[in-house]
Amino acid sequence: MVDADQTFVIVGGGLAGAKAAETLRAEGFTGRVILICDERDHPYERPPLSKGYLLGKEERDSVFVHEPAWYAANDIELHLGQTVDAIDRTAKTVRFGEDGTVVRYDKLLLATGAEPRRLDIPGTDLAGVHHLRRLAHAERLKHVLTNLGRDNGHLVIAGAGWIGLEVAAAARSYGAEVTVVEHGPTPLHGALGPELGGLFAELHREHGVRFHFGRRLTEIVGQDGMVLAARTDDGEEHPAHDVLAAIGAAPRTALAEAAGLEIADRAQGGASWSTSGCAPPTPTSTRPATRPPSTTPSSIRTCGWSTGPTR
Repeated sequence: MVDADQTFVIVGGGLAGAKAAETLRAEGFTGRVILICDERDHPYERPPLSKGYLLGKEERDSVFVHEPAWYAANDIELHLGQTVDAIDRTAKTVRFGEDGTVVRYDKLLLATGAEPRRLDIPGTDLAGVHHLRRLAHAERLKHVLTNLGRDNGHLVIAGAGWIGLEVAAAARSYGAEVTVVEHGPTPLHGALGPELGGLFAELHREHGVRFHFGRRLTEIVGQDGMVLAARTDDGEEHPAHDVLAAIGAAPRTALAEAAGLEIADRAQGGASWSTSGCAPPTPTSTRPATRPPSTTPSSIRTCGWSTGPTR
């Protein structure tokens, strides 16, 4: 039986929010658990969006953290498609939804995650410019890649990080032509350095991906609202029917800032927290940091392909 005298509110329906709700019940919390999600889908994991699901190897239902019935069975009050627009730390309340529902909390966890960074160049309003962060994005992109592969179409990807490389691999598996524009000298240069970055570049080239290193997109060229090409800062124009912006993500801190919570800067990890009325310090972004391996693995597998055994 739920103890209505204690309420734990979780804002954010990603993996962190869903697992927080699961952990509260697993560790014996008997109060109300309210999970508020701004997406209409049940909480899901994001890695499959650029991997198995995008490749068509995993079913849609496989991305969800729990089956839909799990929430009611564990007395989790789930509010889908609802946005929290205000936190009153003095009254210990949150307001959400179009009708302005207000609930009081004893503990509050902000697990608001991140949003994809946007290209700040002309042409981003054209149909055919994409991001990949949400399930709806992946569903749309999966349809796009199918059509590009069928029609021998061209995809230009801005950014050679994990998302950019994984989508490049998926696009090639569908048969699309792929060009990746990256301002660094190799893929994943900041995360892995030049040697491993070069390995990933060679791996993708072997599968037909073209790279344009040391450059940035300056314009997406279109006609009648559709993408025709992507122009880089050296004046080169790359044929494109669709463009993916894969230039990273930024923590969603607006709600925390509006509530007056302390926001750590990037050098300190980009976390947000409050010393009163909220749960202990909790990162606003759930994507783990990436670092080079301490030892050379017997094989490296990522982005859809394997390098095979190393020697």
